[in-house]
Amino acid sequence: MKVSKWLSTLCIIVVLGAQALAHEGMWIPSVLGSVHDEMAGMGLKLSKEELYSLNKSSLKDAVVLFGGGCTGEMVSNEGLMFTNHHCGYDYIQFHSSLEHDYLTDGFWAKSRKEELACQGLTATFVVSMEDVTASMNEGVMFSMALAEIEKLRAENKKKIEAASKGTNLDAVVRAFNYGNQYFLIVSKTYRDVRLVGAPPSEIGKFGGDTDNWVWPRHTGDFSVFRIYADKNNNPADYSADNVPYTPGHFFPISLKGVKEGDFTMVYGFPGRTEHLLTSYAVDYVLNVSNPMRIKMRETSLSIIDARMKQSDKLRIQYAAKQSGISNAYKKWIGQEMGLKRYNASSVKGEEERAFQEKVAGNAELKPLLENIKKLYQDNQSTNLAREAFVEYVFYGPEVFAAAKSMDDFFKAYGASEKGGVLEQKRDELIAGLRLFYKDFDLETEKQLFASMTPLYLKAIESRYGGAAFQKYTDKKGDYRAMAEKVYSKSVLRDSTLAIAFIKKYTPKAESKLSKDPVMDISSQLYAIYMTELNPKVRAFNGQLDALMSSYVRAKQEVLPVKNNWNDANSTLRISFGKVEGSAPRDGMAYTPFTTASGILEKYETKNPDFAIRSKLKDMISKKQFGKYAENGELHVCYTGSNHTTGGNSGSPALNADGHLIGINFDRSWESTMSDIYYSPEICRNIMVDARYVLWVIDEYAGAGYLLNEMKLIQ
Repeated sequence: MKVSKWLSTLCIIVVLGAQALAHEGMWIPSVLGSVHDEMAGMGLKLSKEELYSLNKSSLKDAVVLFGGGCTGEMVSNEGLMFTNHHCGYDYIQFHSSLEHDYLTDGFWAKSRKEELACQGLTATFVVSMEDVTASMNEGVMFSMALAEIEKLRAENKKKIEAASKGTNLDAVVRAFNYGNQYFLIVSKTYRDVRLVGAPPSEIGKFGGDTDNWVWPRHTGDFSVFRIYADKNNNPADYSADNVPYTPGHFFPISLKGVKEGDFTMVYGFPGRTEHLLTSYAVDYVLNVSNPMRIKMRETSLSIIDARMKQSDKLRIQYAAKQSGISNAYKKWIGQEMGLKRYNASSVKGEEERAFQEKVAGNAELKPLLENIKKLYQDNQSTNLAREAFVEYVFYGPEVFAAAKSMDDFFKAYGASEKGGVLEQKRDELIAGLRLFYKDFDLETEKQLFASMTPLYLKAIESRYGGAAFQKYTDKKGDYRAMAEKVYSKSVLRDSTLAIAFIKKYTPKAESKLSKDPVMDISSQLYAIYMTELNPKVRAFNGQLDALMSSYVRAKQEVLPVKNNWNDANSTLRISFGKVEGSAPRDGMAYTPFTTASGILEKYETKNPDFAIRSKLKDMISKKQFGKYAENGELHVCYTGSNHTTGGNSGSPALNADGHLIGINFDRSWESTMSDIYYSPEICRNIMVDARYVLWVIDEYAGAGYLLNEMKLIQ
C-alpha cells in the first residue's frame, strides 16, 4: 500500500473510531468540556455544575477516596459510606478471630457504639481541581536541560501548594500526560472511619478466585463504613466524642433498577492507566515483566492456598494477603491474553509509523521514538530487577517487612549521643510487631522463602542481590534447606523472640543483630534496592517522561484526536457508557445481567468457591426478595461500557439523574487490557446492583435500620 493511500485509510479509521470509542476515557470533572455534550446525548440529565461545583453541593462531594487505593460513596447525611467488600477486606480480616469470624459470618453493628474503629483508615474528599499548567511552567523553556526544568518546576510546585494549603486542607500538584498538563488538587481527609457492616464471604467474595475478573458474576462485593468528625464537621483523630460526618452531598439510591441501553457513569479515583505507552513498552510488559510477575505470584498462591485449607486460623491469617496477591495475578493473565488477541503492540506500531511519516522532516522530533526504544533496551535488566524485588519482598516471605521495621528503628534510634533507645519509639515498634505476628505463620514463611527465592534470583542479575544469599546456600542447591537454616537462626522466626530482643536491646547488641540471617539478607536486598535499583529506575523514569512528554505533545499536534483524555493517576474522574453485554469470543455472547438464580446454579457445581450456607440458599430458593425483586427475580450484578481500572473499586455507578444504581467492583477478564489498550467491543466493567446490596442489608442481614438514614427512590 502506498504511504498516501495508507494515511488516507488511517484517517478514515480515526473518524470511524471516534464513534466506536465513545465510551473510552476517564474525564477530569472540573474540565469536562464538550464531553458533557456527548454524555447528555447519551441520556445524562445533569448539568456540568451538578457533576462538579466549587460553589454549591455537587456529585463530587459524595465521592470518597477510600484509604489509599479504592473509592467509596456517601449514601446518607450521617456519614454512611458504601465501598467494596474487597476494599474493606483488610479491616474485616483485622477485626476477625476464631471467636469472631467476621470473614465467614459477616458483621453488622446494631448501634453506633458497636461500630468498629479502623486504625489508619482514611476518607478523602476533593475540594477543588484547578489547571495550573501555566504556573508550573513559569520561567520554563523547553530548550533548557532536563535537570534545570525539573528544578524550576519543583520550585513552582512548592509555591503553588504552599499558597493553597490551609487548616484541614491538603494541596498537591499532580502531573498529567507526562507533564504536559498540571492540576492543583485541594482535598480534605477524615481520619476516624469505622466499620458498620459487611456481608459474609459467601456473599462478599462469592465465586472466589474462580470468578475473579470473570463474567457472569454473582458477587455481593460491598461493605459499609461510617465517617466521623469533630463537632464542627472537621477531620479529627478517633475519639468517642466524635460525631457522624455530614457530607456536602450523598447519593439517593434507586430501586428502579436498570435496563439494557441505559446511560451509566462511574465517578471515582481510577489508579493508573497507560494508554499512551509505545509499542516498546507493550512488548516489555508482554514478553518480560508480566511473565516474571505471573510466575512469582502463581508460586506464592499455590503455597498460601494450600496452607489456608489446613485450619481456620491460617485461613483468617492469610485471607487478606491471598486476596491481594490473587487479584493482580489473574488480572495480568487476562491483560496478556487481551493485548495479544488484539495485537496491541502492532496497533501502536502503526500509530508510531504514521507519526514518523508526519515528522520525517523535523530533526528534533524524528529521533524521539528511536530514543524511547533504546531507553527501554538499555534499562530492561534494571527495571526487571526492581519489579522482581517488589514481588519477592512485598508479596513473598513477610518476614522481610518485620526486618525492615527493625532495621529502620535501630538506624534511627538504636544509639544516640545521649546513649540509648527512645522508649516511646521502642514501644511503638513492639506494638507494630505484635500486629505483624498476629498473621504470621512460620511454616508458611519457610515454604514461601524456599519456593520464591530461586525465582527471584533467576529474574535478577547477580549484582542486584544474589550475593545476599550466598553464605546460606546449600551445596546441593536445596532451597528448603536454606530456608531452615535462615529461619532457625533468626530471632524473627517468632514473636516472643523478636519482642524480647527489642526489650533487652542495647547499642552493644547491634553487632549480634547484624549476624541474624533474616536481617542480613534483608539489609543487603534493601541496600541494593535503595542505592542502585531505585536511583537507576528513577533516572530511567525521568528520561522516559521527558521523551514521552515531547512525543505525546507532538503526536497530538500531527495526529490530533478529539476529546483527548488524560491517563488515570489516582485523581478524581468520571467515565461513562451504558448498560450492555459483550461478545468477547467466537460463539460466546454475554447478557448484561445476572440474578440470584445463578447463585444456586453455581452452588450446585460443588466448587468450594461457590459454597453457600442454608440461610442464603433457602431465601433464594423461596424467592424471599421483598421489594427488591424485578419481575420475581433478584438482580445481582450487571455490566456496562464504562472505562474503569484499579482504584475504581467501590466507585458509585450512577444513572442519568445521579442516583446510585450500583457499586463498581471489577472488569471482565477480557477487559483487563484496557489499562493499556481499550476495545469498545469487549471492555466491560462489572457492578453489583444497588437493589441486591439493599436486599442483603435489609432482608438477609436484618440490618434494615441502616436504610432509615438513606434516601430510596422508588
